[in-house]
Amino acid sequence: MIRVNLDVMMARRKIRLNDLAAAVGISIQNLSVLKTGKARAIRFTTLDALCRVLDCQPGDILEHDGSEPQPEPSDD
Repeated sequence: MIRVNLDVMMARRKIRLNDLAAAVGISIQNLSVLKTGKARAIRFTTLDALCRVLDCQPGDILEHDGSEPQPEPSDD
């Protein structure tokens, strides 16, 4: 399973969600979804912008933890 460590990188860089969203050029809501690990995908352009602003590598933000993916809830 892929774990998102965006909150860790934000804390290390002492940057708030609002400031990061503005610097990257995405909405606070979309950044929040990514930060909480609920996003299903991320565009490379967004990942590139995050890495540029946070001065990090993609592996600092995204981590494969070796566990099985959680089943997605059904819409029933």
